[in-house]
Amino acid sequence: MAKTMDKCRLCRRAGEKLFLKGERCFSQKCAMVRRPTPPGMHGAKKVRSASEFGRQLAMKQKIKRIYGVMERQFRRHFEEARKTRGIVGTELMGRLERRLDNVVYRLGFAPSRALARQLVSHKSFLVNGKRADIPSMEVQVGDVVSVKEEKREKTYFKNLSESIANRKDIPGWLELDPKRLEGKVIGTPSRGDTEVNVDPQLVVEYYSK
Repeated sequence: MAKTMDKCRLCRRAGEKLFLKGERCFSQKCAMVRRPTPPGMHGAKKVRSASEFGRQLAMKQKIKRIYGVMERQFRRHFEEARKTRGIVGTELMGRLERRLDNVVYRLGFAPSRALARQLVSHKSFLVNGKRADIPSMEVQVGDVVSVKEEKREKTYFKNLSESIANRKDIPGWLELDPKRLEGKVIGTPSRGDTEVNVDPQLVVEYYSK
């Protein structure tokens, strides 16, 4: 994953917001508001159409950057998705959405996936009452993700309960209880549950070569 200072460049290169910097992405400081052109001195010039392989590679990179996973981990998710009976692209996105760090982010417990990974690694959460400190852990339907009792006394989590009370953007496959600082997985992610426009079929085609 790129350093924080480079994340805005990744959005500009993709040509759209990838929501890599939390609240900044929703403000006027967002690079896609201030300078929505590809990075580099020739960024404002017309870009030639990419080849089919180029489009496939760009989509793979885009999805990796959104979820903050490295190539080996991403390939592992793909191979696991390919073993299922479902549509490979849909299964791939479902696996990425069900990562614990992403669930923490989608529940509003962190303003970005990067901070969500950090909070999970710092042992701030429980899954079904048990310690969970592996960001890539895959949650299942019925699992309950909650903030550890001792962590709730921290200033960050004290303020969090109020800030997420009126959230309207919780995906339908998750259920949030802001007062108890916990969320429940009540379903499986659908194709349209990602925040940005992605086409996982291009990734399937990329790895099928």
